[in-house]
Amino acid sequence: MQLAMIGLGRMGGNMVRRLVQGGHEVVGYDANAATVKQYSGTGAKVAKDLSDVVRQLTPRRVVWIMLPAEAVTSTVEQLTPHLSRGDIVIDGGNSNFADSLRRAEALQAKGIEFVDVGTSGGVWGLELGYCLMIGAVPATFQHCEPIFRTLAPPEGYARVGPPGAGHYVKMVHNGIEYGLLQAYAEGYEILHASTDFTLQLNQIAKLWNHGSVVRSWLNELAERAFARDEQLAGIRGYVEDSGEGRWTVEEALRLDVPAPVITLSLLARLRSRQEESFGAKVIAALRREFGGHAVHSK
Repeated sequence: MQLAMIGLGRMGGNMVRRLVQGGHEVVGYDANAATVKQYSGTGAKVAKDLSDVVRQLTPRRVVWIMLPAEAVTSTVEQLTPHLSRGDIVIDGGNSNFADSLRRAEALQAKGIEFVDVGTSGGVWGLELGYCLMIGAVPATFQHCEPIFRTLAPPEGYARVGPPGAGHYVKMVHNGIEYGLLQAYAEGYEILHASTDFTLQLNQIAKLWNHGSVVRSWLNELAERAFARDEQLAGIRGYVEDSGEGRWTVEEALRLDVPAPVITLSLLARLRSRQEESFGAKVIAALRREFGGHAVHSK
């Protein structure tokens, strides 16, 4: 099947490779010309700009956008004038589902179909496949299904609802991910801090991956990380977030659904970015004032 991939970063680039390996005809484009050049020898065609992307596709065109959420709006706006009725735009990035609902409505008014695909799998997707959470009308989903079948492992893709639903499900997926990561982080920190035992974290992670109720792919990755450097000495404890955790918490509040674990895991990420917490200073100062507790000086 023929399609274009806009955005050839860590995710989009590997998806192009997997699609080409699966026999699809792919036109790749990225705003970075050096990045585009890397894919000229992979079996994919490359484009010099968005209009060239569309020129190289035959109707009914399918254009997959794999960009950060903040870049999707401008890309869709620049792309749309080159498209025709019946063409399909797929957003596989981590866009807010509310934005996806608006895009679907705006594109539908022009006769262009919109599909939102929550994509999970990270850099391992090239080898193992991507889990795809798809929001689309049934007919459009069926038209694009050969693409999804190639990108995903067996049973690894599904239409979860109409446009917008894919990014909604992916949002909650990432909220759950926040909580899981935080639980592993806290558990391993307790093990690392033990004063009674000198514990080998790589050994424990490997052990837990064989029959334990906390075994998981994330814990397999922990095992790999500890095998390289058990002290994680070369890593600063600064954790980014790409938005989905925040949106999950906002949605939980909107729906009056208690989500304390996901909420606290988001706050822990914010705390990780502070060189030193002023709030912690306030607590230390107050404890000294009301109880005469010692404070640590710089």
